[in-house]
Amino acid sequence: MKSLNRRNFLKSGLAGGALATFLGREKPAQAREFSGYTNKGTGVLVDLSRCVGCRSCEAACNREQNLPEPDVPFDDFSIFDTERHGGLKRRTSEGVFTVVNRYNPEELDHPLFRKFQCNHCEEPACLTSCFVNAYTKTPEGAVMYNPKVCVGCRNCMIACPFYVPAYSYSKPLNPIVEKCIMCYPTRLKFGKPPACVEACPTEALTFGSRVNVLKFAKERIRQHPEIFVDHVYGEKEVGGTAWLYISPVDFKKIGFDMNLGHQPIINYVKSFLATVPMVLTIWPALFAGFYRLANRKDGLKKDNNEGAREESQS
Repeated sequence: MKSLNRRNFLKSGLAGGALATFLGREKPAQAREFSGYTNKGTGVLVDLSRCVGCRSCEAACNREQNLPEPDVPFDDFSIFDTERHGGLKRRTSEGVFTVVNRYNPEELDHPLFRKFQCNHCEEPACLTSCFVNAYTKTPEGAVMYNPKVCVGCRNCMIACPFYVPAYSYSKPLNPIVEKCIMCYPTRLKFGKPPACVEACPTEALTFGSRVNVLKFAKERIRQHPEIFVDHVYGEKEVGGTAWLYISPVDFKKIGFDMNLGHQPIINYVKSFLATVPMVLTIWPALFAGFYRLANRKDGLKKDNNEGAREESQS
């Protein structure tokens, strides 16, 4: 039997990886085409021209989800002067599922406020990146999380294009991910709007079926071209989201990422893996080689021990 030394191991592993890479180039996997948002779920339109930064939505979310009392009271608007390291605005966290931030676009003579929470994507990256199926998407459109099956890998935090899921570091013995669930258990599944929508005093938030909310958004833009930019954010971004936005200024000026594309994040991952099949093929070959080498060493050690035992007995 041919011995498995380091040179043979590397030769066989690399040869197998190279062959698989060649075959992968011959027939690359194709990322499936995304047909667009199903329009079967609910949606919320955020009209940024109407938001006054009252933080009523934050307070309503806090009450509905039984979250901890905030460090800064909801009627304290000095919170808008708070900036994280590098001048970044506030984001959601394990005890805060929605936040409102203030921006000062040059073309306006007044500040603009933006509500931030989970956007509940049509094909959520958090869901498709989770290998234990801790995430599900309800027929109503809410992206739900099941802490009972979560293993704390935090893939969802990395995959989310909006950086929404927050890891609960304060619970080291039972770590979970926290985020907006669109008030599904207490309101959405009974046909009621999320608590933040109901609490908004300026009607900056509009709830309904996503298809109707989208039509309403486009009609508002059509009727007031002097107010709004001609774009509904969330209609097509990353395949579509349940939360939609219209704005009087360029979305980039108020913190929106305009480089996400129209395909779900998982499709970009599939395309990437199709171009580099070696990533998927060489490592199994290498690990198989390591396994065989380790087993051979164990076998040789066992044979040597048995041989030494027989010699001592004779």
